[in-house]
Amino acid sequence: MRLCNMFKPITLSLLIVVGLFLKSHEAKAAEIETLTVAGGCFWCVEADFEKVPGVTEVVSGFTGGEVANPTYKQVVRGGTGHVEAVQIRFDPHIVSRQELLSKFVRSIDPTDAGGQFCDRGFSYSTAIFVSNPQERELAQAVLAKAQKQLGEKIVTPIRDESPFYEAEAYHQDYYKSSGLVITRAGPKTKASAYEFYRQACGRDQRVRQLWGDAAPFAGG
Repeated sequence: MRLCNMFKPITLSLLIVVGLFLKSHEAKAAEIETLTVAGGCFWCVEADFEKVPGVTEVVSGFTGGEVANPTYKQVVRGGTGHVEAVQIRFDPHIVSRQELLSKFVRSIDPTDAGGQFCDRGFSYSTAIFVSNPQERELAQAVLAKAQKQLGEKIVTPIRDESPFYEAEAYHQDYYKSSGLVITRAGPKTKASAYEFYRQACGRDQRVRQLWGDAAPFAGG
């Protein structure tokens, strides 16, 4: 009986520690926020923002349209109303929504309403998606500041958030995948094919031309 009484405080302490641990993890999960943007090829936007400290995950997908659960082929063929987009999940204690929006605008060509870089058509157009008036006001302020800096009219729209559909599994983390694909330059890993595509499409060259040293992801 005495031994049982000795173990009761230890058991209680362990239960308290476990409870606090679980509670802290639940709170941490609840703090993660999501920013949805469209910036042309979602491979490129995903690759850029997964490098940002405070970003926990970037998911490639489609949004803005009327067709439920669209395929990649349906979206790029047109007629679904969707654009290629990403959901950026982030810890606001490490990186703010404003900072992410600022980086996003300076990682695209926001003066181009017909697509992005070599990818043409509505499905590759840019957009910022918002879910409330505060997010809209923030996006408007970020775009206004960027337009003043750029000295050209920014045409990237702010759109109401709508259902987001994840793209097929082979699109996720494409930029770092070791899987093999056939390209115009022969067989390549997906990672190599991505680098070849990004360079050939002129994304970084155009972003540097527009934003210069303010471009956050276009390397020298």
